[in-house]
Amino acid sequence: MKALRIVVTGLVQGVGFRPFIDRVVRQMKLNGYVRNVGGSEVEVWIEGNEEYLYEFLAALLYEKPPPALIDDVVFEEEIPVGYTGFTILKSSEARILRSNIPPDLAVCRHCLEEVLDPLNRRYMYPFNSCAWCGPRFSMMHRSPYDRENTSMSKYMLCDECLREYNDPENVRRHHAQGISCPRDGPRLALYDNDFTPINTRDPIKEAAQLIDEGYIVAVKGIGGYHIASLATDDEVVHRLRTRKKRPRKPFAVMGLDTSILELLVYMDERDREILESPRAPILLLPKHEDSPVSRLVSPGLSHEGVFIAYTPLHFLLLMNTKDKFLIMTSGNVSGEPMCRDEECAKNRLTSIVDYFLVHDRDIVNRVDDSVIRKTGGEYVLLRRSRGYAPSWIKIPVELQREVIAFGGDLNNVGGIGFEDKIVLTQYIGDLESYNAQVDLVNTIEYLVRNYGVDSEKALIAVDKHPSYHSRRLGIEYSRRHGAGIIEIQHHYAHVFGVAVDRGLSGVVAGLAIDGVGWGDDSTIWGGEVLVFDMDKPGVYRRVASIDYIPLTSDRDTVKPFRLLYGYLAKKGWDIGEIDRVLGLRDGNRILEGHMVYNMVKRGRYTPASSTGRLIDIVASIIDPGIERSFEGEPAIRLEAMAFNGVPKLLEDVRFQIDGNLVRLDVYGVISRILEERSSMKPCDLAASFLYSIGYYYGELIAASIKGSSVSNIVVSGGASVNEYIYRGLRDRLASEGLKPLLPLNIPPNDEGIAFGQVIVAGLIR
Repeated sequence: MKALRIVVTGLVQGVGFRPFIDRVVRQMKLNGYVRNVGGSEVEVWIEGNEEYLYEFLAALLYEKPPPALIDDVVFEEEIPVGYTGFTILKSSEARILRSNIPPDLAVCRHCLEEVLDPLNRRYMYPFNSCAWCGPRFSMMHRSPYDRENTSMSKYMLCDECLREYNDPENVRRHHAQGISCPRDGPRLALYDNDFTPINTRDPIKEAAQLIDEGYIVAVKGIGGYHIASLATDDEVVHRLRTRKKRPRKPFAVMGLDTSILELLVYMDERDREILESPRAPILLLPKHEDSPVSRLVSPGLSHEGVFIAYTPLHFLLLMNTKDKFLIMTSGNVSGEPMCRDEECAKNRLTSIVDYFLVHDRDIVNRVDDSVIRKTGGEYVLLRRSRGYAPSWIKIPVELQREVIAFGGDLNNVGGIGFEDKIVLTQYIGDLESYNAQVDLVNTIEYLVRNYGVDSEKALIAVDKHPSYHSRRLGIEYSRRHGAGIIEIQHHYAHVFGVAVDRGLSGVVAGLAIDGVGWGDDSTIWGGEVLVFDMDKPGVYRRVASIDYIPLTSDRDTVKPFRLLYGYLAKKGWDIGEIDRVLGLRDGNRILEGHMVYNMVKRGRYTPASSTGRLIDIVASIIDPGIERSFEGEPAIRLEAMAFNGVPKLLEDVRFQIDGNLVRLDVYGVISRILEERSSMKPCDLAASFLYSIGYYYGELIAASIKGSSVSNIVVSGGASVNEYIYRGLRDRLASEGLKPLLPLNIPPNDEGIAFGQVIVAGLIR
């Protein structure tokens, strides 16, 4: 007889892994125990016939439960103790190795079938879950993942649930920590706008009827509150926009299932698989020409953000509505984090919603919905949150030290790094909000605590921007813990992170195209080609950039016509000529334009080599009235306009040598757009500009790496996912035998900054 002590890491807690081990071991008549341990890993001790011991190891890898992901199996031979039988032991808080905190998973097919089966005791039960699905991270106080460490601890299992929990043959509920039923689980209630309870036998059906009547209802879900309303009624959508102070930013639409969503958007089989996956993200897809969705849901855009009902609660709500799909948007005040408790809902949502559909299970960790889009035929994460966070991302290099990263200020995500793993927080949001800042620090501390990172010995990584809240928070954190700190340049974090995510080696060229990042020369960067050696982290050369655009104030990004006045002033245009070409009729706008013009002429501006601002300028030429009501709006609207256009390459672009830089002067393209805007359709003009700027970025890369050893190109930044920019870039680089690589596991926008910060800080010598 022999014995093995086995430690399994990965996504192995909260997914039915211990019950699976128990069943396999009993079939093989082995003895010992299995238990969760404090690093979110699973420890197994087995004794018995040597042949069966190693047969068990094979079963471990190839017969694991559907949601489980095994990263590593470490085992060693031990002296048999003489165990009789096999036991699932009480979890230990001791940490052997680190393992994954389980993310929240969409309701599985089996649980949904039970909810819809009139003969099942969980019929119409909105909180049904099992070992394969349901909330995890959002209700987890600490590791290990046991019921007592979650917000389910206050719900005592009834006799029937306890019988399922202790039954080794019950594959989905044996030792499943989050199970419940109508007798012992969370309770649901409907409240009016004053939070007075409404007496109803069926809160879900009542809420659905209210929504059908045109009311707006807040719905407490897994990771926070949603706001639900009809998506087909213009008046209702307009009312929601007015109350939420959200004039044009698109709303997401949740459908009962993909068969309903197919009426709203065009999708293929792979799209369907992603929507129906356990992560159940929002997916941006082209609008169906016959879609009944109000044009006010995503005004002026070509794509709709859609997702399926991923909890029994959402499913039952949608099932009882007339349309079977609803607007389902974050339950927050504009600029603030999503509400996760009743106090927040009372204080912030009563001015937006008419009713509240609320359950009494506490949400421990706020988790927004994840978002994916397609660019160049590839699926790209725009928001990595529910279903993904806080699972770690394995990288092909070993970090030299533990790192805590605070990310950027827009679309903030923080992160930690250790060994060959990076753990990113869920989506935090923009850090202009004090509550978002608190959220970031609390979430980082949660990860540090649960993954056992030493705050005093870790290196704290922050962005270089002197005005970033994330930088300030990181500095304060380092002072509290006496930890070292390092500043990482914004765009280098972008592209180096993508290169590691893609597993590249050697010398790499990275194109970083976005709105704002603090440059090494104390100007604003956002259209940069950086060359770096993967073996020399922290070392890079800025070899190319676009021409500087003058910024006179933050208002320039809100009203892009101001940028155009400033840019043409810098190029030597007479103010009367600008007035004539733009043809503005609003006296206040003309006065603003003249003010910007004069400031630029006097040299009172900040230079910005920003792709985002360049796109804003062209958007203001094609649509002079355009203003930004949410981050990236002009660029998003320009891409939507281009969706129906035919792109052609706009010429007259020049390259200039500026010291050690090759600079792309886009003045020729802007002049062409000004000349041709009366003869070309707006959609063709938009498509041509976006394609051309991507193409000339490819030209810029080709010119700046000529004769070098660069063999891989990565691209990152918010503008990198623009379909037409990417297409132009890809077409130009194809003639050089190169392909621009987008990230696989991280968003290319500023959510990916923390990932790059961790890697650079963790590898730098």
